Amino acid sequence: MAKDIENPCVSLCQLNSELCVSCGRTREEIRKWRGMKRPEKMATVQRAATRMKTIVKKNAKREGRQ
Repeated sequence: MAKDIENPCVSLCQLNSELCVSCGRTREEIRKWRGMKRPEKMATVQRAATRMKTIVKKNAKREGRQ
């Protein structure tokens, strides 16, 4: 059996509208996680990682302005 995909949750849930700014998943992705198949989880983790990079860049820009 293939190894399960690790949940990207870091147990610091901070939803900003529809997006958790701690793990990068949408509210819908968080809700559906347990029922997702392996390929869906892999795609979700990749999208979340991309979103997190964007969040980190935005935060860095904001901190640089202060």
